[in-house]
Amino acid sequence: MIEIREERSDDVPAVRDLNRRAFWQDQESNIVDALRANGAALLSLVATLNGQVVGHIMYSPLSIDGKFEGAALGPMAVLPQCQREGIGTKLIEAGNRKLKDDGCPFIIVVGHADYYPRFGFKPASEHGIKCEWDVPDNVFMLLVLDQAKMAGVAGLAKYRPEFSSVS
Repeated sequence: MIEIREERSDDVPAVRDLNRRAFWQDQESNIVDALRANGAALLSLVATLNGQVVGHIMYSPLSIDGKFEGAALGPMAVLPQCQREGIGTKLIEAGNRKLKDDGCPFIIVVGHADYYPRFGFKPASEHGIKCEWDVPDNVFMLLVLDQAKMAGVAGLAKYRPEFSSVS
């Protein structure tokens, strides 16, 4: 049985190892560690199976034109041997629901164009929102959580500096 819960301090080593194994490099682990160390984790959830951390998702602050605050989803990782079992789906659904309940107006993700639309994400360009990085239009996506707060919001989306400064 998969349990989704907020990350605890004793999960940090397992989350680091999980990200390293899922992405085959240290960059995502380093970003997660830097966001956490700088107090920039809006929400950090883990998925556990029999007490072992098998999945992780982190959300951090993101701004549009420096005026509108929302959340960036990512990194999100699941242990390779546990992928395609719905763990990522459970993490995203739980995280998105929590942020919506907390009044977050939107979530942005740079992710797989065939995966994230199932959660309601659409190309951010449809809302006049552009990414600070040169990424394909179909992988830079937006999920509107509060239509009223998003009325007229457009511009350049800026991630936390950890995403660009950590390698």
